[in-house]
Amino acid sequence: MTATALRRPIPLFVLAALASVLGSLCIGAFPVGLGQILSAVGLSSTPLDGTTAAVLYAIRAPRVVAAFAVGAALAAGGAAMQSLFRNPLADPGLLGVSSGAALAAVSTIVLGERVMHVVPPDLRPWCLPIAAFLGGLAATIVVYRIAAREGVTLVGTLLLAGIAINALTSAGIGMLVFVADDQQLRTLIFWTMGGFGSVTWVAILPALLILLISVPTLLPTAHLLDALALGEREAGHVGVDVERLKKRLVAQVALAVGAGVAISGIVGFVGLIAPHIVRLLLGPSHRTLLPAAALFGGAFLVLADALARTMVSPAELPIGVLTALVGGPFFLWLLASRAARGGL
Repeated sequence: MTATALRRPIPLFVLAALASVLGSLCIGAFPVGLGQILSAVGLSSTPLDGTTAAVLYAIRAPRVVAAFAVGAALAAGGAAMQSLFRNPLADPGLLGVSSGAALAAVSTIVLGERVMHVVPPDLRPWCLPIAAFLGGLAATIVVYRIAAREGVTLVGTLLLAGIAINALTSAGIGMLVFVADDQQLRTLIFWTMGGFGSVTWVAILPALLILLISVPTLLPTAHLLDALALGEREAGHVGVDVERLKKRLVAQVALAVGAGVAISGIVGFVGLIAPHIVRLLLGPSHRTLLPAAALFGGAFLVLADALARTMVSPAELPIGVLTALVGGPFFLWLLASRAARGGL
């Protein structure tokens, strides 16, 4: 399918995203009818009993909203990183955001109980997501400071610094795993593999607010990213402040991905798969690529979450396992196709 075949692509992606959300709200160990969902939002007169309302409002709706928001953040961030590095194999995790957030979250899980008694009870549900967000932001700041030289951000150094931070944070996580007890191990293993099983409205509210700010603000950069795709020098010739754009992209992706990881833990490959598939369908124009990738990424993660909680019910698969099962072969195909074209 090409851009000429999809003359109005965004409404189609909106419909697909809406269908994935409605389907995910219906699917589960406790089935919910479409009429009951419409009644819950005031669009139907179908009666809604107390149990169904509790399942929808307190359990299923927050995790569907969280899955869509995280998927949209990862996909939009992936599209921005692929433009920054001018490489379709780039991923938001290259900046060390995900691994930095994971280290902070694991530190909170393993060591946080020692200081948790000084935190007011009403704020304790927010400790883990806030720590994860700050950890991702701190890792990004370190990577950016290493890559910035005399007002110029070296993209190659940015990539290498991100790889180094990923290695260091992985070592830190390994040390914390070594000293964790059995209960902490179970918690952190599921957190580092990603999932939405413990999502509540209270816990995800701070991160959702950040996502609502950071993801939409990527959209106005579309014409700048189109210029950057031609090369930094060429973008400068058409009036783009390249260094300012680099700083803006790194900051926005760090905010979006850090907030996303704070909700779900580490979920791999969404930031690679979604923008690449959308680019194959619609072409490279960021005016359509960014919103379509966000919608596609959100729908993809919502469906992955629905599978994670139904495939082995009553147990639940870590969502990172499912995305890796899809993303791993897709990444290998990308590598093979680029190598066949002499791109590697």
